[in-house]
Amino acid sequence: MLKISFIFIFTSLLLAQKPNLLLLKIYKDQNITGWVMSEKLDGVRAYWDGTQLLSRGGKIIYAPEWFLEGYPPFEIDGELWSKRGDFDHISSIVRDRVPSKEWRLITHNIFEVPNADGNLSTRLKQVGAFENASIKIVKQIKVDNKDALQKFLKYVESLGGEGVVVRDPKVAYINKRTSSALKVKTFHDAECRVTGYTEGKGKYSGKMGALQCELPNGVIFKIGSGFSDAERAKPPKIGSQVTFKYKEFTKNAKPRFPIYLRAYN
Repeated sequence: MLKISFIFIFTSLLLAQKPNLLLLKIYKDQNITGWVMSEKLDGVRAYWDGTQLLSRGGKIIYAPEWFLEGYPPFEIDGELWSKRGDFDHISSIVRDRVPSKEWRLITHNIFEVPNADGNLSTRLKQVGAFENASIKIVKQIKVDNKDALQKFLKYVESLGGEGVVVRDPKVAYINKRTSSALKVKTFHDAECRVTGYTEGKGKYSGKMGALQCELPNGVIFKIGSGFSDAERAKPPKIGSQVTFKYKEFTKNAKPRFPIYLRAYN
């Protein structure tokens, strides 16, 4: 009984309550004139609840004390990020329980103030007084028309960026997936649950060949590309959630050309 209690307490220390956060839907040529746009940073989502830094899945992020010095007493939400194309490095820094000196490469790029009153601009202004070496506010650019959005998307992708986020700046904060906040990419991305594996062949013999995954609507499919050798040797656990990108859906509702991106916590 004592051992079970200790395990429960230890697990509770590692996992806080999963936060309900703003999530993006996919842009499908909607009219977004008058909205705002920003680069979609390919980092690690991080939510500050006023006292501690948490992952999207509710796990504690062990940032150094100096990094969190001067954080606001209210909630903020953003992306821990260093530079484009650096996700694996960012993830290794952020997910280490003993923070390293490499945290000096990281900034917390804020795009929301959860549960605050007012429109987007009003909410983000609350963070202005707390900007420092760790906290940066993501710049929001007014969208004049769809052509301006596509031009910005091409610019971001030419620099190696992941894509663009467009948002209706007038709406109040929403703590779920919403059509007032959209991701715009040449490739789409989505999440699925790992249900199994297939055996690798050739140079991947003895390792994972592909992930078998299930979409929220119950559709089963496989992801066979996008993995490093290390990920094939130690693939995401069955039951875990992973993110993948794809071009479009087939007539059978399966993603076409799915490519593994990452597991998330």
